[in-house]
Amino acid sequence: MTSQIRQIIVKYLNQAASFQELDELTHWIKAPGHTEEFQSFVRTHYAIDHIMKDFDTEQEKTKLLINIREAERQNKVRRLWTNATAVAASILVIVSLGLYIGQKAKAPIYTPPVIVDNTIRPGTDKATLTLEDGSTVILEKGTNYQSANARSNGEEIVYGSNPAPKTKNDGPATNTLTVPRGGQFFLTLADGTKVWLNSESQLKYPVAFKNGEPRVIELVYGEGYFDVSPSSENEGSQFQVHNKYQTVQVLGTEFNIKAYTGETHIYTTLVEGKVALSYDRNTPASPAGRQNLLPDQQLQYNVQDKTISLSKVNVSDVISWKEGVFSFDYTPLEDIMKVLERWYDMQVVFENDTLRKERFIGSINKKYTIEEVLSALMETNIIQTYEIHQNTIVLK
Repeated sequence: MTSQIRQIIVKYLNQAASFQELDELTHWIKAPGHTEEFQSFVRTHYAIDHIMKDFDTEQEKTKLLINIREAERQNKVRRLWTNATAVAASILVIVSLGLYIGQKAKAPIYTPPVIVDNTIRPGTDKATLTLEDGSTVILEKGTNYQSANARSNGEEIVYGSNPAPKTKNDGPATNTLTVPRGGQFFLTLADGTKVWLNSESQLKYPVAFKNGEPRVIELVYGEGYFDVSPSSENEGSQFQVHNKYQTVQVLGTEFNIKAYTGETHIYTTLVEGKVALSYDRNTPASPAGRQNLLPDQQLQYNVQDKTISLSKVNVSDVISWKEGVFSFDYTPLEDIMKVLERWYDMQVVFENDTLRKERFIGSINKKYTIEEVLSALMETNIIQTYEIHQNTIVLK
C-alpha cells in the first residue's frame, strides 16, 4: 500500500475525499488482495482512541470540504454515490470518533461473545400491499403480482397509466404499501414518481392521478426517498407528500423524509429542486406555518414542542440507505442501533448505559450479518463483548 493510498483512505473515512480520490480508491480496491489489505489497515491503525485529530490542517480540510460540496451540486448527488458505494460495497467500516493514523493501536480486550440461537438476518425486499377493498397481497422475492394497474416481481411494484377503478366517492382507488422491520421496497407511481421505502414504513397513494389535480400521497410513518415526476409532465399538477405533522409541496424534485413513529423529530432533506413545507401554524419559529428548503438543507421538526431547526447537511449520508449502505457521521451508538434494529428486525439492550452516547463515524453495508457488524464495533475497543439471544442483542 502506497502512502498516497493511505492518505486517500484517511480522507475517505473522514468523508473528505474528492471525486478523483474516490475514483482512485475504487480502482485500487478492486485489485486482487486489496480489499483484505484495506480492512487490515483500518483495523490496525484506525481503531485507537476517542480523540479526533485532523488528517491535515483545519484550513485545508475546510477548503477541501467546500470543493466537494460544490462538486456535489454540479454532479447532483448520484455521482458521489456511484463512486462511494463502489468502495463501501466491498468493506465494512465502523470506527470510533477518534480514530486516526499515527498512533499505535491499543490492544483490545476481548471477551468471547455469547450467542444463543442467533435468528437475526439482514433485511430484504418485502412488503404488504393493501388494496382498496382491504384485501392484502404479500410482496417478496420469488413472488409475482399482476393487476389491471400494477405489476410486481417481488422486489418492486410498478403502476401503469391505465384508468384506475373508481371508489364510492368517484375517486381513484387507493393502495397502501407497508414495509415491515427487516424490509425495504421500491415502487413507481402511476405518474412516474419513484419512491424508495426504508424498513418499518408505510405509504398510502392512489393507483392513478386525476389530470390537472394535485398528486397527493401520504407517508403514514417511516422513511422514504422521493424522485418526483416533474409537473411539466403532469399538466402542471403539484405533488404533495402528507404526514400527520406536515405537508411537503413540490413541482419536481428529489428529497428524503424520515418520520418514524415514536421519535421526537421529523427530518426532511432536500437533494435537488425546491420544496415548501407546511405544518402547524402555532410553530414558534415560523408562525406562518411554512418553510422553503434549498438543496442540501434539512429541516428538523420537533413534534412535541412544535419547533423547527434548519441546517445544511451532507445529503449523501442522509440518503445512503437507499444505495445499500448505512452512513454515520459522529452518530451516537444508541441512534445507530435504532437504525440497525429496524433493518435486522431485532432488539438491542445496553447493559452499560454509557455506551449509548459513544459516537462513531463510518459506513455499514446492509448485506453484512449482524455478527460482522458487532465484530467491527468490538475492534474499536469500546464494546467489550456482546450476547445474542435469538433476536435480542445485549451490548456490554
